[in-house]
Amino acid sequence: MIAWGPGGSNEKGAHRMPTGELTELTRTEVADFFRPNFWPNTPDILPEHLQYGGRPVFMIRAVLAATLSSSYGIYGPAFELCVTEAIPNKEEYQNSEKYEIKLWNWDAPGNLKDFLARLNTVRRDNPALQTTWNLRFHSVDNESLLFYSKASDDLSNVILIVVNLDPHHTQSGWVTVPIQELGISPEEPYLVHELLGDEKYIWQGERNYVSIDPHRTPAHIFRVRKRLKRETDFDYFL
Repeated sequence: MIAWGPGGSNEKGAHRMPTGELTELTRTEVADFFRPNFWPNTPDILPEHLQYGGRPVFMIRAVLAATLSSSYGIYGPAFELCVTEAIPNKEEYQNSEKYEIKLWNWDAPGNLKDFLARLNTVRRDNPALQTTWNLRFHSVDNESLLFYSKASDDLSNVILIVVNLDPHHTQSGWVTVPIQELGISPEEPYLVHELLGDEKYIWQGERNYVSIDPHRTPAHIFRVRKRLKRETDFDYFL
């Protein structure tokens, strides 16, 4: 089990990701015997940026844990309710549930129930997200954005994920999609279906633009549809 999340802050208030360590977990012999289980929080650990990042940083960590690893968990309801109260100068919950029985209001304002339910539905419906070894990181021209993909062996299920690591500000940039690896030619348009918000976009070529407001939804999870719609393609008709 890894109690895990973004690394140290940069000058923009965003958080860097340990992409080298994640690549080692998925692209080297370590993957033969180690299966990561990502936890954005635990009963013992309330990371500092969860204490100060607000609701968006809870959503950011949930998306990262749920899409980078095939196995993830949360300590809820403290996570679902975005609890931030910590022992002063410590990464530990104030009035921890380890030491007392607590009654929670699961419907408290700002809860993440619907967001986490949607995130888990996306994981259930997309086999590419149900394994870890297929994780690949890709280029994006904004260090506050993280861009990576997962795909099934036969490329029938291709998922592109873009996460805004800055919980305070909208971040935008150009992502570089590995179209050659996906069997898409440079002149061929393709559809990307954003699974958290249900928006659909037509992209073409490698470089495509994204803009992510963390106070709305701090990440995009795209399913790639290589072939554009026809009138009979009701499954992804625009």
